[in-house]
Amino acid sequence: MDLALLRTFVTVHRAGSFTRAAALLGLSQPAVTSQIRTLERQLGRPLFLRQARGVTPTTIGDELAQRAAPHLDALVEITEAGLSEEPGLRTLHLAGPPEFTSLRALPALTRLLPHGLALRASFGNAEETLEGLAAGHHDLAIATARPRGRLLSSTPLCDEEHVLVAGVRWAARLGPGVLRHGGPEVLEPIPVVEVHESLPLVTRYWASVFDAKPAAAGAVVAPDLRAVLAAVAAGAGLAVLPRYLCETALEEGQVVALLDPPVPPLRTYFLAVRTGTLGLAHIARAQEWLLRAAVDWG
Repeated sequence: MDLALLRTFVTVHRAGSFTRAAALLGLSQPAVTSQIRTLERQLGRPLFLRQARGVTPTTIGDELAQRAAPHLDALVEITEAGLSEEPGLRTLHLAGPPEFTSLRALPALTRLLPHGLALRASFGNAEETLEGLAAGHHDLAIATARPRGRLLSSTPLCDEEHVLVAGVRWAARLGPGVLRHGGPEVLEPIPVVEVHESLPLVTRYWASVFDAKPAAAGAVVAPDLRAVLAAVAAGAGLAVLPRYLCETALEEGQVVALLDPPVPPLRTYFLAVRTGTLGLAHIARAQEWLLRAAVDWG
């Protein structure tokens, strides 16, 4: 049996569609379809049920994937190891949001450098990082959304608490207890600092804590939470930030927490991989290391 046919089969099984598998393999969709039909003729059994959106494996298809995939993954690992410039050196391609990846994930993974791991990082939002992971551009992706389908698998990494903060001058104008008794309306005169025009963090906080929508538009929009923090500390207005990011600024009095709700809003990070790639030692080791480090990130 041609190993190329098995490789195409396993890719289709994981991707759930001929179209996505073709993109991952660098082939045309007709070529992928032809290879699957050839394999089905050789086996004398149907491997997939064709549907309007993608394909579903038959029981025979699932059995073949379970038996073949680990061996194909092992062959890929041997091939990739042979391409390394140094014996035992493996490169991990990591993607995630710029702030969390920079301040949490990369510092944790640098401890693996003496053990033969090289790191390459890419930044992007959840959609971008998961699409890049599915396309084979990354080995691990950190995202705030759980991926769907069989091509990617994910594990909850950690939760981050969101804090409503403002510069010292704006907090002093409000005074103690004003927000708790006056509701979100008292915040309307304060400019909003956010990462996007849609105000994703502020909107989520308002819905969770106030059961309302924010009235103001963004006064300062910068696509990096570290820039948002710097602008708030300089007096630009208010923002909703992860506690890990603004903890030091809070302790040093650069920004002030405006509210301490009984149940603070949380956001979950997921650690995603392409299904089957945890058979590669350097990816499995990095995933294990991040999960271990995340225990102390709460």
